[in-house]
Amino acid sequence: MSDPRRLIPGTDSVLAEPRIATAVRRLGRPLVKAAIEEAQRRARAGEIAPEDVVDAAVGRLPERACGLRPVINATGVLVHTNLGRAPLSDAARDAVLAACGCTDVEFDLAEGRRARRGRGALAALAEAVPDAGAVHVVNNNAAALLLCALALAQGREIVISRGELVEIGDGFRIPDLLASTGARLREVGTTNRTHARDYAEAIGPDTGFLLKVHASNFHISGFTAAAEVTELAALGPPVVVDIGSGLLSPHPLLPQEPDATTALRAGAALVTASGDKLLGGPQAGLLLGEAGLVERLRRHPAARALRVDKLTLAALEATLRGPEPPVRTALAADESDLRERATRLVERLRAEGVPAELLRTEAAVGGGGAPGVTLPSAAVGLPAPYGPLLRGGAVPVIGRLEHGRYLLDVRTVEPDQEQSVVEAVLAVRRSHTGGASEPPCT
Repeated sequence: MSDPRRLIPGTDSVLAEPRIATAVRRLGRPLVKAAIEEAQRRARAGEIAPEDVVDAAVGRLPERACGLRPVINATGVLVHTNLGRAPLSDAARDAVLAACGCTDVEFDLAEGRRARRGRGALAALAEAVPDAGAVHVVNNNAAALLLCALALAQGREIVISRGELVEIGDGFRIPDLLASTGARLREVGTTNRTHARDYAEAIGPDTGFLLKVHASNFHISGFTAAAEVTELAALGPPVVVDIGSGLLSPHPLLPQEPDATTALRAGAALVTASGDKLLGGPQAGLLLGEAGLVERLRRHPAARALRVDKLTLAALEATLRGPEPPVRTALAADESDLRERATRLVERLRAEGVPAELLRTEAAVGGGGAPGVTLPSAAVGLPAPYGPLLRGGAVPVIGRLEHGRYLLDVRTVEPDQEQSVVEAVLAVRRSHTGGASEPPCT
């Protein structure tokens, strides 16, 4: 009897199959070839028939030549660091697509010569914060603070409160970041109380600037004190304020969250902020402040290494000029509207036999913004086993486990994603119950 493995189609013949040839043009030869080789391996092992190799290879092909997968954020955390922080608005996504090819990012079409890089985004940022004498954009907020230290305090001292020696994500620490520039940290005050006089007593000929860092991912209460920007501005050296979250002006729902406009009006020489948090745009570091200082930072040699690409500039400008981005919309969402949305979802799911329930819950800003602030919200409660199954779906839906239930918080689910959420939940029920009404084991 002839060996059935001889019937397994060769790589070249599979590559010539129309569906595979189309995939090569879309995904590239290496990705497609890897899928073919895996299908051939399965056929040699007897797991599939030789005639099924093409179908198996097509089934293993990813949707795009990128490992990142779109997910639906149903965690109730508006700015979820693990999920890429702020989702871009439709206007920002369109801007990114427009910037994918050749653009006039650094070219004056009228004059036919080189122009200021990203002038549209810079103009939009300046318009959003008119109290800033000048603005600049780098690749993230840590880079903005790094550039301040390099340009203003290399070999000199940065005066900072001990209560603001913050550790940010993945173990990175602000003091380590600053020390890496060759600046020396002059720590003042205590963990819970620091006064303006502590800064004043530390100022000397080696002082580069005074630094205030927003404690964006923790909150200290009780017997506390902190110097105001107005007090520090009166001491002489430049005051750099790292507000962190990207709030450009005061927000009524976040009265304790620092914003760029207020800091500048209080006398800050420079303000640094993130573009991908409460601003709701792409990852970027925003620098706003006195024109002379901003220009000094912009012309520093390290600024070239920290600059942003055309896609970020396009998305940032569209975020600043366009409609409210999803993060801002979610922040302002009305509790009664959220409850109505969650109720509709629960009713649709229960009609299909899913044991869903309506739950009142609390959402959070996240992303190192507004620590301690909770936002009233509503969620769809499902049996806990739905969690890993929803994460493994065609469109992963990421919720949170709370009191033995898997919660899908609608505050972070965009309205046009609701149908996808319903389909994902129903797909879990069908695939793990054989179409019966019973839910996965609880």
